[in-house]
Amino acid sequence: MRRLLPLLGAVLALALSSTAAADTFRVVRPHGSADAGYAAFAPDGAVIRFTSVQNGPMSFASLRSIWQGAGNAYGIPWEVLAAINKVETDFGRNLGPSSAGAIGWMQFMPSTWARWGEDANGDGVADPNNPTDAIFSAARYLVACGGQTDIAGAVYCYNHAGWYVNDVLGLAAQYSSGGGTGLFSVDQLQTRLDSASAQVATANTRLVAALAQARKLARSERPFLRRATSAPVLSDQLEARKHAVQLGARRDAVEARVARLRALLHSATARLTRMQDQVSAAPFAASTGLQFGRVDQGVDVTSSNPYPAVAAGTVVYIDPNFWQGTPAVYEQLDTPIVVGGRSYDEVYYSETRALVHTGQRLVPGQPVIGPGSAEIGFASGNLPAAHAVYHEGDATLAGHDFYTYLTAGSPGSGSAPAQFFLVNGPLQNFQPGGGSAFTPNVVYFTH
Repeated sequence: MRRLLPLLGAVLALALSSTAAADTFRVVRPHGSADAGYAAFAPDGAVIRFTSVQNGPMSFASLRSIWQGAGNAYGIPWEVLAAINKVETDFGRNLGPSSAGAIGWMQFMPSTWARWGEDANGDGVADPNNPTDAIFSAARYLVACGGQTDIAGAVYCYNHAGWYVNDVLGLAAQYSSGGGTGLFSVDQLQTRLDSASAQVATANTRLVAALAQARKLARSERPFLRRATSAPVLSDQLEARKHAVQLGARRDAVEARVARLRALLHSATARLTRMQDQVSAAPFAASTGLQFGRVDQGVDVTSSNPYPAVAAGTVVYIDPNFWQGTPAVYEQLDTPIVVGGRSYDEVYYSETRALVHTGQRLVPGQPVIGPGSAEIGFASGNLPAAHAVYHEGDATLAGHDFYTYLTAGSPGSGSAPAQFFLVNGPLQNFQPGGGSAFTPNVVYFTH
C-alpha cells in the first residue's frame, strides 16, 4: 500500500494540472490523424463533422454550415464570418503565415489566438489551421469587440482599416442576397479561364507550325511534279514522280494534322469564350480581387489585376493627365446604369496605365486600365460626375452610388440595387441570434 501512495499522488497531481490547463491552448500544425472524425459544438448542439483531410479549401456549402454554426453560437451574422474568411484566406487557399505573422483560416496573430483561440470541434486542441476552430474563434473575438451591437465596429476591431470594413460588409451583403456561391467560384473560373487561354495559344501555335510545314512540302513537291512530266529521259521522270509521291504523302499527313488542329483550336476558342462570359458575369469586385479605399468622386481601389470594363460601351476620351501625370479613360455606356433613381451614362477608370484607345468598343470584363492603385467612378461629359461640386477627400453621392453598384449591383446588365442605406453609426439591422443579418439589395456604408 505504501508503494501505491506515490503513484496515487502523481496521478492526482496530473489530474489537477490538466484541469487547470484546460482553457490554455497552443498553436499547432494541422492534425495528423486522418481517420478521426470530429463532431462540433455547443451551445446549440448542431453537429459539424471535420476530418484532417479538409485542412484546405472547402466547398461553400460545407463552410456555410460552420459559419452559420458559429454565428448562431455567438450572435454574429454568418455572412460577416464568411466575408472575413474570404478576405483573409480566400476560403482556406492561403493559410499564411502572412508578412505580419498572422496564421490560419481566419488570420489571427499568435498572441490574439492564445487569448481567443477555441477548440470548437472538441478534439482537445485549438488549431488556427482548422476551419471549425478558426471560424468559431473569429466569432468569439467579434463578440469581444462588440459585434452583437456594432458589427461594423467589430470588423474594424478585427482589422483596423476602413477599406477592410467596406470589403467585408460589401461581401457579406452579397452573401446574404445569395451571391456567395458565385463569389466562391470566381477564382476557380479564373483558373479555368487561364487554362482555356493557354489551350487556345498552344493550339494556335501548333496550327501555325503545321500550316507552315504543309506549305513548305507543297513548294518542294511542285518541281518534282513538273519534272515527272517534262524530263526528256523516262528514268528521270520516274525518279521525279517517286519524290513527288513521297512528298505528297507527307503533305497529306500534315494537312490531316492541320484539319485536326483547326478543330482543336475551334473547340478551345469556344471553351475560352464560355469562360470569358462566365468571368464577365461574375461580380466586379470579386473578379478583380479589389480592395476598396476612400469613396470621393469615385471609389479608390487597389488590385493586382487589370481593371475590367463594368459594362458594354465605347471609349470616348482619354485624359492623359487626370492625376499627377496618370491618365483617365472615359467610357460611354451602351445602357445607362441606374442607382437610387439616378442615371449615369459614363464611367471613368483612372490613375493607372490605359490599356485601350479612343473609339475602342468595350465588353464587360475587358481590361481597361492596368493594375495598381486606381480610382473608378461614374462620369458625365468626360469628367467625373461629381466634379462640379467636389473638394479633395470629400465623399460625394456619385461616389457612393458607384460603390453601391460595384459591391451589390449587376455589372453589365444596366441594373443596380433598388435601395441602399448610408449608415453613420452602429449597424442596427444586424440582428444577433436567429434574426435576419442583412436585407437583400442593401449595401451598408460605414465611416
